[in-house]
Amino acid sequence: MFTGIIQGLGKVRKVQSFPDHRRLVIRTPFSLKDTRPGDSIAVDGCCLTVTGIRGVSFFADVSPETLKRTTLGDFRAGLQVNLETALKFGRPLGGHVVQGHVDGVGLILSRRLVRTGRQKYLFLSIQVPSPLKKYLVEKGSVAVDGVSLTVNSVGSDLFQVCLIPHTQKGSALTGKKIGDKVNIEVDVLAKYLEQLIKKK
Repeated sequence: MFTGIIQGLGKVRKVQSFPDHRRLVIRTPFSLKDTRPGDSIAVDGCCLTVTGIRGVSFFADVSPETLKRTTLGDFRAGLQVNLETALKFGRPLGGHVVQGHVDGVGLILSRRLVRTGRQKYLFLSIQVPSPLKKYLVEKGSVAVDGVSLTVNSVGSDLFQVCLIPHTQKGSALTGKKIGDKVNIEVDVLAKYLEQLIKKK
């Protein structure tokens, strides 16, 4: 379980391909001294299991299913990624409940920097797969590449979010360009509510 509050920007050091999976080697900007094999780390919003540690880098194996349903299949050495370690009891839930289970891949349609006084706000419009649109509501929560964001508006096949200056500094989303793909996780509470309504 995660919160969508990014703890640091990592870098993909190596991508190893095997017949039945890929292995990612990711360098972190934080210490891994309290991390053990079997622990979970969200990489661009995907919950991955740590399979090995070397210094400030960790290894994670990615299954074909995850490669197919996320942007991890496009990862390459040198790519900057959002990282968040699993939520621990007693740690503030600063964003919203994020599982690290990606629901679909979105496409950045536009990006716009708006200056308000001394601050610059980054607005992103993201095309969303049709089955996910029903879970997106204005002022609701969504995770984009693992970043907990508020939905500003919802269109026919897209939604818009705004990155405040603090989020821009601490997120790899800031470097995304028009046409780039992003991992989308909708609010799990909306999915549970849908199931409850269906059963009535």
